[in-house]
Amino acid sequence: MPDHAQLLPGTLDLLILKAVSLGPLHGYGVLLRIGQISDSALLIEQGALYPALFRLVRQGLLKASWGTSENNRRAKFYELTAAGRKRFREETEGWNRLATAMASALAAKAEEV
Repeated sequence: MPDHAQLLPGTLDLLILKAVSLGPLHGYGVLLRIGQISDSALLIEQGALYPALFRLVRQGLLKASWGTSENNRRAKFYELTAAGRKRFREETEGWNRLATAMASALAAKAEEV
């Protein structure tokens, strides 16, 4: 099993928005999806996930509705709202700018400075 990466502060919301952007999911499904899309490198604790989902719903970025899970249990499903799609685009652009800047900084050689 691969080592799990530490999440940076503020990245959980972006990961949740990404997971839900791929289709509506119940809470545990969000955990599984993040594991799947990160090739099991990111492990999200349920104690962190559910407060984040609640916060994103409260902010109007996710919409929650009751449905039936794949194992025939009642579950709350989450999907992006229009505001959530906009925030996801903005956060993704910001993350990509940061990742590019970090890669550039880490690739610098002494003779280049």
